[in-house]
Amino acid sequence: MLTLAPGRAAQAGTSVPDAASLDAARSLPGTASPASRAPRIVSLLPAATEMAFALGLGDAVVGVSQECDFPLAARSRPAVVRSALPVQRMSQREIDAAVSQRLSHGQSLYEVDEALLQTLQPELVLTQDLCQVCAPSGHELGDAMRRLTPEPAVLTMTPHTLADILENLQALGRATGQEAAAQQLIEQYRERLARVRAALGPQSAYRRVFVMEWAEPIYCCGHWVPEMLALAGGVDALARPGQDSVRTAWQDVQRWAPELLIVAPCGCNAQQALAQLPALMQLPGWTSLPAVARGQVFCVDGNSYLARPGPRIVQGVELLAHLLHPQRFDWTGPADAYRAPGPAVRSDRDAIMFDAP
Repeated sequence: MLTLAPGRAAQAGTSVPDAASLDAARSLPGTASPASRAPRIVSLLPAATEMAFALGLGDAVVGVSQECDFPLAARSRPAVVRSALPVQRMSQREIDAAVSQRLSHGQSLYEVDEALLQTLQPELVLTQDLCQVCAPSGHELGDAMRRLTPEPAVLTMTPHTLADILENLQALGRATGQEAAAQQLIEQYRERLARVRAALGPQSAYRRVFVMEWAEPIYCCGHWVPEMLALAGGVDALARPGQDSVRTAWQDVQRWAPELLIVAPCGCNAQQALAQLPALMQLPGWTSLPAVARGQVFCVDGNSYLARPGPRIVQGVELLAHLLHPQRFDWTGPADAYRAPGPAVRSDRDAIMFDAP
């Protein structure tokens, strides 16, 4: 799901870098032809930033959010939005409590640098209206957008499924004159997903999995992740396809008895996910969980490959296919995409050692 709100045409002669070259009669974002100059883009959503760079629009991205860390070039862009919470110094339980408190009091989780936004003079702003935690939502940006002169177009992405993610990519292509490039990428992604299914084969048994999207408290996975898991040959009865992830009772996880446990907290890389294991190992009946007993616990870079609805979602399916069916599907991506603690999850409660992928 997405919406595109058109603003006014960009003005020529402004003092913003590169603005002097604008054609005052140029089409608005959303109606640009492939031959048009790409609009000046501010992306407040990490997934949208990845999409823009994948479409070859990196030079047009003039501003990002603090969370936009991929590709590497995105980190050199000024951050228009920053977290209102010092999350780098907080535990998952502290983050959960602070987020809940701020939202219950109607407070924003992000701070928008309106002065910088005005200086950058974006013609297209990429944002989302799916999760108040993941990135600024539309209501947090409304006032800032209305104060911009000229007012930019705003492309709002609200993906719930894999199809929605591809639709978002297509919409960004249309809005920037890169529709053909977007379609080419979509075809490539579909081919890669088809190769996963072909490698697993129709006779592959689905494995019982629990994907943990947050560790303290425990959350199940939702939205597009259950689809990814199904494509990779797994099933998670506690997942919520196309819906928000929710708090999940440990007793429900025990009853589901997954043979493979994927710890992939939203916003965390694999090493940060690994750091959650000592607390999880204190849960009652931890060692009796089939996944733990068999050493099938994996700490995954959920921030890059599961939670972020952008181009690397396809890699995420490939990663899941490897973790679930390593004999049938190889992982050729980054070595730090996951960590495999192995037998350490069964006994050592004081120090977690892990095997390299």
